[in-house]
Amino acid sequence: MADEMIAVSGITKTFFTGSEPSRVLDDVSFTIQKGEIVTLLGKSGCGKSTLLHMVGGFTKADQGQVLLDSQQVQRPTKRCVMLFQQRNLLPWRSVLKNVELGLEGEKLSADDKKERVLDALKLVGLEQHLHKFPHELSGGMQQRVAIARAFAMQPDVILMDEPFAALDTFSRYRLQDELVRIQSQKKTTILLVTHDIDEAVYVSDRVLIMSSHPGKIYKEMKIAQTKPRDRSHGDFHYFRKKILDEFELSGVPNTSEYSI
Repeated sequence: MADEMIAVSGITKTFFTGSEPSRVLDDVSFTIQKGEIVTLLGKSGCGKSTLLHMVGGFTKADQGQVLLDSQQVQRPTKRCVMLFQQRNLLPWRSVLKNVELGLEGEKLSADDKKERVLDALKLVGLEQHLHKFPHELSGGMQQRVAIARAFAMQPDVILMDEPFAALDTFSRYRLQDELVRIQSQKKTTILLVTHDIDEAVYVSDRVLIMSSHPGKIYKEMKIAQTKPRDRSHGDFHYFRKKILDEFELSGVPNTSEYSI
């Protein structure tokens, strides 16, 4: 399809602990359209991070393939950027220089590079903190720097591996708001990994619910709610409950692990 950005087809992956095989992913297939935010939702150990790394070209599948804009993913590229829970900021570099790091090696003039970096920092509200160092920033601000660095690279896809999990609830909410706002402007395709149901419902266009042992896409759910969303609205709680019910049906216990 012309608007298909990511196509995952028949992905299978087995790891070995000693001589014992462990099937992590089994025949996983899904597609993501350009400009969508799609979430892989599941408990720890269901293979969602492994799957994310395969989309990014960091891990090879035993079987199946991943296409990025109709091209098979063989290795990591700057068209598809990974954003981790760890900010991976260099402590000796300022906010400005940490964001510039993502543009090293690009064929850009110094003025173009600076303009792109400043635009990204304005997007996340850090234009007044250009010359601060990571240790001078809160955890939420550090993650904003990492988000700015990703968007400054102007990738087609951003892969996010539980990027807000280490933050307090209010910082997490603010950054979820920022992510939705920025993505609505830039129309970047985002694939997010989380085990937080509230986060999945709040930011996603679609949620892919994964079951475990081995990991599979158990259910696809479209979140038919306009953005930005109201966490107190009845529709929000409807989708939240619907996902919790699906976890019970998939054989994944419905416990507080899946809610805030």
